[in-house]
Amino acid sequence: MVHHSSFVDEEGVRKACGCPLLPLKSHIKGPAPVSDQDRTDIVDEAITFFRANVFFRNFDIQSPADKLLIYLTFYINVALKRLEGCRTLAEGTKAIINLGLEKVPVPGESGFPFPGLFSDPQSQKEAELFRNYLKQIREETSGRLLSVAYRPNGTPNKWWLAFAKRKFMNVIAL
Repeated sequence: MVHHSSFVDEEGVRKACGCPLLPLKSHIKGPAPVSDQDRTDIVDEAITFFRANVFFRNFDIQSPADKLLIYLTFYINVALKRLEGCRTLAEGTKAIINLGLEKVPVPGESGFPFPGLFSDPQSQKEAELFRNYLKQIREETSGRLLSVAYRPNGTPNKWWLAFAKRKFMNVIAL
């Protein structure tokens, strides 16, 4: 059974491209509201549910937050593929930083992994807001992923990196 996001209440949450801009426990600058450090956020959910959700080819969307969970699951898959050949935490950090420097496509642009998942932006301002939110959430996810993909001594955690071989929803991660 697919794990769905617990963020179903959308009152007061700003949206861009049909995606809720959910709060993050983050120190990274961006458009996401700041969440309490002791509360679970969407990045925590994505990392926690990744190893179960990556096995599914279909994902029944029950709330707009599920769309963000799908996007983050795909991003974690891409990040793990980049970490696959990295033997140390330092190498992994460098690979993740390089991934973070890549251009973040938004719906309607080539390179966006799930056309139709989010609505196309209605204006350039909405496109930039969504791009900045995705960039912020990707950076936050990358940082937290490194702490589970590598052990405290800096060696790879094979129980996480083994999932780099999986295809999520039959989409090939580059």
